[in-house]
Amino acid sequence: MGFLVTVFTLGICYPWALTMIYGWRINHTVVDGHRMQFSGTALGLFGSWIKWLLLSIITIGIYSFWVRIKLENWRVSHTIFVN
Repeated sequence: MGFLVTVFTLGICYPWALTMIYGWRINHTVVDGHRMQFSGTALGLFGSWIKWLLLSIITIGIYSFWVRIKLENWRVSHTIFVN
């Protein structure tokens, strides 16, 4: 579903697709008997995503190497243990 959303919106809704996928994976994960919960939202990611995209364009793609790291940091900062 996330792939279709990204294709039909020409990448504009990619943050929404990511949060949908991350939410499903993390909300269905149990570690040592403790369930995890994802609290990130597409709107919360959208601002950062635009900033990262612009930095990648300005630096002629050099910043794109850090986008994956920034995205992982964002995902981890919005993941918590429940119980």
